[in-house]
Amino acid sequence: MSNLLSRFECGDILIEYFQHPDSRKVFFSMIPLDLESRIAKPRAGSMPESLVQLHLQGDAIGGAFTNGRSMRGSASTNDFHYSRQRINESAESLKVITYLTSPRGYRCEHHAEWQRAEVGLRVHTVFFNESSSPVTLEMLTSFSIGGLSPFASDDGPHRLNFHRFKSSWSAEGRHDCVSLEELHLERSWTNHLAFNERFGQVGTMPVRGWFPFAALEDTEAGVFWGAQVAWAGSWQLELWRRGDTVSLSGGLADRELGHWFKTIEPNGSFATPMAHLTTVAGNLDALCDRLTALQKPLSLPASEDSLPIVFNEYCTTWGNPSESNLLELLQVVKRTPVRYFVIDAGWYRPEVGDWSDSHGDWIPNKELFPNSLAATAEKIRSAGLIPGLWFEFETCGPRSTGFSLMDHLLKLDGRPITVNGRRFWDLNDPWVIDFLTERVISLLKKANFGYIKVDYNETLGIGCDGAESPGEGLRKQVDGIHAFFRRMRELMPELVIENCSSGGHRLEPSMMALTSMASFSDAHETPEIPLIAANLQRLILPRQSQIWAVLRAGDSERRVIYSLTATFLGRMCLSGEIPQLSEMQWRRTQEGMAMYGLVSPIIRDGVSYRFGPRILSMRHPEGWQAILRVSLDGTRILLVAHSFGNPVPNEICIPLPVGNWKLTGLFIDPEQTLNLNGSNFVWNPNGEFAGLVASANLIEK
Repeated sequence: MSNLLSRFECGDILIEYFQHPDSRKVFFSMIPLDLESRIAKPRAGSMPESLVQLHLQGDAIGGAFTNGRSMRGSASTNDFHYSRQRINESAESLKVITYLTSPRGYRCEHHAEWQRAEVGLRVHTVFFNESSSPVTLEMLTSFSIGGLSPFASDDGPHRLNFHRFKSSWSAEGRHDCVSLEELHLERSWTNHLAFNERFGQVGTMPVRGWFPFAALEDTEAGVFWGAQVAWAGSWQLELWRRGDTVSLSGGLADRELGHWFKTIEPNGSFATPMAHLTTVAGNLDALCDRLTALQKPLSLPASEDSLPIVFNEYCTTWGNPSESNLLELLQVVKRTPVRYFVIDAGWYRPEVGDWSDSHGDWIPNKELFPNSLAATAEKIRSAGLIPGLWFEFETCGPRSTGFSLMDHLLKLDGRPITVNGRRFWDLNDPWVIDFLTERVISLLKKANFGYIKVDYNETLGIGCDGAESPGEGLRKQVDGIHAFFRRMRELMPELVIENCSSGGHRLEPSMMALTSMASFSDAHETPEIPLIAANLQRLILPRQSQIWAVLRAGDSERRVIYSLTATFLGRMCLSGEIPQLSEMQWRRTQEGMAMYGLVSPIIRDGVSYRFGPRILSMRHPEGWQAILRVSLDGTRILLVAHSFGNPVPNEICIPLPVGNWKLTGLFIDPEQTLNLNGSNFVWNPNGEFAGLVASANLIEK
């Protein structure tokens, strides 16, 4: 049995630290505060797992057939014992630092911080080398939650589910739920064998394959525990079982998964990336709402408060923007509520060749912009809009000068890393920082741009030279990326920064904290747009999720509304054949923009609930979905609903919060119907691929 070391009430979350009387290991637990009385007494023999998991080069691996599958439970972890705790309390926050020490002269600090206005924790670990010799870390977790599930007195058969979100290009955020039995993580009959499910991503596209998200659900207790790793490089999450209880840990990808190790010199230290943790008695939507609430941007320009509509010309000119065609578009767009007018790729196109392989020098094309790019930006400003500009400044194409500047490019095994025609600047090279400051930030400032779209269309892979290991080289590059994003904001405080990586490959908390919004996907004109947009409501804040409505002259009225209504799941961005739209198409587009302006406060600050059947195929969706978003004060609601392929019911009921509601807005095509019937929206989509938006206000409870 373990002894309670300390307990802290963090709003409606109880965090507890337990110490084993013999091993002096400390493990970390968190549960909904209201369920404290339901904690079950564990069976004899249950062993705690340390709240810090690490492995030092040369130490014994943990055994139990885990070598090569996990670096948890090694002799390094067992060498650390509890020393003390320090508690820092203020009117705004609570910080608990747990100190672990090793007889070899090493120390770890486990930091858990709770901001009193929030519904979750930020946790990270710091390693200190206080010995006289260097030591090499091969794994160090940001967090490890132990004792799951504390509501089961045994191994919890048939009650524990594991939740993740898969991702690929233009198919982001598919929910994946499996039982621990399906994962083959049942307790062994001898109680000594260890089982694990370690997964993650290697490279600089952190949302490639999986989101850095994991959750464990106790279906009998009705409780979820969830974690997100805030890191834009290689990361891992790991579900671990040894005996009755389960642990969930994560952080940087270790040597086995991420090719990472780092030498810490005497008197040196190393801090892990931050992890966001929470728990809730409720459902997956409630858990995800808590985790996304922890992703609030560090700072936002004033223009972002009202969630302005974006126009991006990429799906209009397809990489061929020019002063003439942009000014033609501007004549149409300036008569709308659009606030941001973004010039996408191609403005730097060389005199000979294509724009797609010539990025890197960032010199405006004089043929495309004979009066200068700054003159075009000034025309956009004079029309009352904020001009934006596309860059992919971390890489350079083969037609650029930078492609051959070997001393300033990232290398692996002494050779420049080349991926699909791209090479990568070294973001820790002062020459590169000066170059990008001049070619990117100074260009934006001199031309009076107020918006930058930062794209990133390849990944470094396992890492690069310049450090003890490829993974450490990659980690340093990510630090450099973060630093340059901060530099942009420091030098241009009102700059709106869009986070894009072939669409949605960087939708993780560390990048979302540094940017105003993100491209939700590259699924610009596909039927699955509403599905992807709804998926992402569970993973990033809707106020930061930029969703495209690409409008074509051949679109039917139903298609126009289907496209526009999807953008109400986040930030509205328009593109396409805007000048060629018919009177009907343009009238409907104007109606959609007006409706968006009315409900944007609910998109900015609200809680989402998802309804509808499980949809198997994203490319060929069947069925329907509805997202009900409720304002934080509970007085306003927004419904965004879409039908897909057959079968689609003729009558769909969507329950509302208890109260007397009045319909205040409706954006719908004439073939559909929606009625507010007591405590339900009753919707008839009348066929396939329809979309609608409705809003209502609470009259009385």
